[in-house]
Amino acid sequence: MTQDMMQQTDEYWKQKLTPEQYYLMREKGTEQPFTGKYVNNYADGTYHCAACGQELFASDTKFESGSGWPSFTDPVTTENIILTDDDSFGMHRVAVSCKNCGSHLGHVFDDGPIDRGGQRYCLNSAALDFEAKK
Repeated sequence: MTQDMMQQTDEYWKQKLTPEQYYLMREKGTEQPFTGKYVNNYADGTYHCAACGQELFASDTKFESGSGWPSFTDPVTTENIILTDDDSFGMHRVAVSCKNCGSHLGHVFDDGPIDRGGQRYCLNSAALDFEAKK
């Protein structure tokens, strides 16, 4: 995590992010399934952290999981994310956060495509920005 991003105040994030993004990314919320703008986006490009712009996932790792959230098999590099245990809501999950700014992105599960490593990074659309390949 960069020192600059990690030292930002809640007020900074409230001004930078939409109320929905603040809830999802700073308060570790979850958007409703099948409502996110990137659920059905299959254009070529790269997904970035909506809070800081960190490169996170490439479109060629995105797949249809049927879960209602954008799902990916692998990050661009594991150096750009942080995985932490999340025992909220009476269940164990592994949370995915941006390593640059600490924003919550979603969760990773072990039920992804076997032929692509078995991981399903299940992310909130509002936590992402998409840059189409030129």
